[in-house]
Order: sequence, then structure tokens, then C-alpha cells
Amino acid sequence: MMAMFRSFVSAAQLRQHHHQHQQQNGAAAAAPGESVESQFSCPICLEVYHKPVSIASCAHTFCGDCLQPCLQVTSPLCPLCRMPFDPKKVDKSSNIEKQLSSYKAPCRGCSKKVTLVKMRSHISSCTKVQEQMANCPKFVPVVPTTQPIPSNIPNRSTFACPYCGARNLDQQELVKHCMENHRNDPNKVVCPVCSAMPWGDPSYKSSNFLQHLLHRHKFSYDTFVDYSIDEEAALQAALAECYVEENGC
Repeated sequence: MMAMFRSFVSAAQLRQHHHQHQQQNGAAAAAPGESVESQFSCPICLEVYHKPVSIASCAHTFCGDCLQPCLQVTSPLCPLCRMPFDPKKVDKSSNIEKQLSSYKAPCRGCSKKVTLVKMRSHISSCTKVQEQMANCPKFVPVVPTTQPIPSNIPNRSTFACPYCGARNLDQQELVKHCMENHRNDPNKVVCPVCSAMPWGDPSYKSSNFLQHLLHRHKFSYDTFVDYSIDEEAALQAALAECYVEENGC
């Protein structure tokens, strides 16, 4: 499962790096097999950029609204490359906005050429796109979910330090806190991140918690994981999403 996530992230990073390079150089031509629309799509919502903003440190671009939740935490990470960034160094991407107003692409439903800046509003009213969406196959797990969904959903945004009980630490703050205060603590502890997951074992104690944090939790699960299903169903959901993406619906 983790290998699948890593492959997904790596592929997304390569696509975004390629797109960023083209956007910064004003390249209108799409790569082979790639549409102009996809070059100017937000990697979070997968739609054409709306009020795009760019992170200065890594140059990755997102819709302003899509990036907003990341700016609410103390130590934000880029949703794409997971690198820390300064929330004060996120700027409006004027260059991309100009290109959105200049370039046209065919609607994926009716094939009408539409300026990218107007693509979202066009798609929302295009009857062909709505028909495609209605005809998309509904996902049904091949292997039924075996793990019951808990009635009380645990907090998976902030965690308590398993050593000293310090609370309200997001994932990156937990790593920093433990590295600074508990680097030499020999005690075996339960990982609060893993135990909050539907498949987590709240009784399992890690013999080397710091190494576990650094290697197992390099990205936030909430970026990729549907917490309402177990790992088997999550894999089936990922495969179904790939099928829909490949078949254009």
C-alpha cells in the first residue's frame, strides 16, 4: 500500500515539475498525449487553476482555495512534494493567470474550444460532460470491507506526544518535538499517528519510535487516504480511480 502511495506521489511530482517548467516558459504546446488543459490543472482538485498561487521555495502551483487548508497549520508542507514552506512566501501566479486567459482547449465533453480561464464554468453547464459523469461506472469494492467503520471518528489532524503527553501537535510538529526532546528516550511507545488509523493497532509499541516517524510518516495520510475504508478497499478504490482517469470519465 505504501509503495503504491510513493509511486503516486513520485508520478505526480514529475508531472507537476514538467507542467511548471512549461508554464514558466510560456509553452503553449502540450507534451505528447497530454492536453493543454491538463498542463494547467491543479494537482489537488485536478481542475483548471482558479486564482492560482505558487509556493516560492518549490515553485509548485495550486488553486488559491485548494492550498488554503495547508496555510492554517503551524508548519505547512507542500501538498505535492511534502517540503516545508514559508506561508508568507506564497504568491499570486500572475504568469499562469495570463496564460489561462490566452490559451484555449477543447471541452472534454462537447469539444468546443474554450478559453482555459472559462473552462470550469463551461464544464459545469456542458450537457455532454454531465452525461459522461452520469454514465461513469460506480465503484463497488471487489473485496468487501472487513473492518467496521468506527462510530466515533478519531482526531487525525493533531496528536499527543507518546512520551510526555504534549498535545495538539500536527504530524510535522510531532516529529520536531520528539527529535528535540526525546531523541535518547529508550522507552517503547505506541505511535499516535498509526493508532488513529482505521487499521492501526493501539496496543503495538514501536521499539524505535523516532525512526518509525521519520520513515513511515514522510507524508500526511489525509492527503491520500479515505479513512472510511480499510487497506484492501483503498487499493480497489485507487484502481477504480485509475480506470476512470484512463477512460476519460
